[in-house]
Amino acid sequence: MSRTEVVVYANGELLAAAAAARLVTRIVDIQAAKGSASVGLTGGGTGIAVLRELKESSARDAIDWSRLDLYWGDERFVPADSDERNEKQAREALLDHVPLDPKRVYAMAPSDGEFGDDVDAAAAAYAEVLAANASADGTDDGSGVPAFDIMMLGLGGEGHTASVFPDSPAVHDTGHSVVAVRDCPKPPPTRVSLTLPAIRRAREVWLMTAGEAKAEAVSLALSGADETQVPVSGARGYRRTLWLLDRTAAGKLTKVYQTPNA
Repeated sequence: MSRTEVVVYANGELLAAAAAARLVTRIVDIQAAKGSASVGLTGGGTGIAVLRELKESSARDAIDWSRLDLYWGDERFVPADSDERNEKQAREALLDHVPLDPKRVYAMAPSDGEFGDDVDAAAAAYAEVLAANASADGTDDGSGVPAFDIMMLGLGGEGHTASVFPDSPAVHDTGHSVVAVRDCPKPPPTRVSLTLPAIRRAREVWLMTAGEAKAEAVSLALSGADETQVPVSGARGYRRTLWLLDRTAAGKLTKVYQTPNA
């Protein structure tokens, strides 16, 4: 049975620090239980802030980085050295500073990579990676997507998550795990993204955001809005969906959630 939890922090800085601490604990617990863990990373201000906090934490050494699989929920289809690229931001914030196994870091192709500017080929290739890993780890339920332990996501003020935007082809796509996204309403316009069904293959989905501009989307999603209009409504873990918010992002929720003393 999937459950939804909401935790509200005083501000974005505390949110990022607390999310980093939670992430260490969960990864360590998962590794202790089954040997390895898999995490989907996100870009955006909050997602990258969490990685920076983790880099600075002495607790990061509790993680066995060699037994961690890393994926991305979406990627901007730009050159590998572009500052807009989620992978580059994640590497600078954390990944280049910890002893990961490079073979277990599954980045999406850049626009100057092996597929050139063919975003459809880049999306299809990532879908093949997911299918191969799902088969290898024995978690394939027929979807061709591994059962991620944790999928970290942010959201936009209009309700998008990953690069799945309201009433876009991606939000209506239930037949693919990964799609090419064109003509995004925010730059850069071309991206690669997991679809909502692929995201729902995660045991836990963590939705992390801060700021008043996100409050309406947060309220609509937690009120059960249609995912075609508010895609983040469809980002759910099959065991747990965890919302990590600051007070301003939670400002339009009707229920009062307490800020943890942490």
